[in-house]
Amino acid sequence: MRSKLTLTAAAFTTALTLSACGGGDAELSAADEPLQVGASPVPHAEILRYIDEELADDAGLDLEIVEFTDYVQPNTALDDGSIDANYFQTVPYLEEQEASAGYDFTALEPVHIEPLGLYSDTLTDLADLPDGATVAIPNDPTNAGRALELLAANDLITLADTGDSAPTALDVEGNPKNLQITEIEAAQLPRSLADVDAAVINGNYAIDADLVPAEDALALEEAEGNPNANLLVVRAGTEDDERIQQLEELLHSDEVRTFIEDTYEGAVIPAF
Repeated sequence: MRSKLTLTAAAFTTALTLSACGGGDAELSAADEPLQVGASPVPHAEILRYIDEELADDAGLDLEIVEFTDYVQPNTALDDGSIDANYFQTVPYLEEQEASAGYDFTALEPVHIEPLGLYSDTLTDLADLPDGATVAIPNDPTNAGRALELLAANDLITLADTGDSAPTALDVEGNPKNLQITEIEAAQLPRSLADVDAAVINGNYAIDADLVPAEDALALEEAEGNPNANLLVVRAGTEDDERIQQLEELLHSDEVRTFIEDTYEGAVIPAF
């Protein structure tokens, strides 16, 4: 059995530097090289690691997983060719990134949903959220919009109709509890719980912080009809790469569905 490989972003950058300086092997054709996929540690890299350890050999797929702990570097690395694909984002986030950074990527089929949740270190009931409470939300436009919609769905605020555009804090029309909404980088939100009354946290970062969305969230995003499924993203024109097609098939296999359902118990939901 071949060895399994997972790299952090820092280790991957070092490996690229050594290769550029002549420290790597002779150049191979793309079909002979491992498929390098950037992913958030939880649950994306865990799902990929399950595929690598349990399914990839039989499919003839050589997979190399590169972990990123933020939402910016995976698209930067995909754009500059450092990786072949990434698995961490939703279509709305991808569209916002393409518009702002000019990326030319292709999204493949939905794999899973991670519902956003509202969490607190001090409260156990949403009704106890005090007047003037400080609520932290992600600072990227897509997830900020999702967070505001979660607050609105639980009658904490009302929002102006923004059509197909994600709402921003400027679209808050009603705020009966006078909530102080502050935006923080998504990966830092779990750490912010000590400093705010509540925070809307992405599912992957909640799980990574040992939060159990189904049990710990004061409010949780609905899964049914949710457009924010996570999926594999590649550079436009590479989607027919045999290795990418192999991984895409494995990501939508019955084995992966069962792994997601058994491992995350509702915190991550298959979208296929």
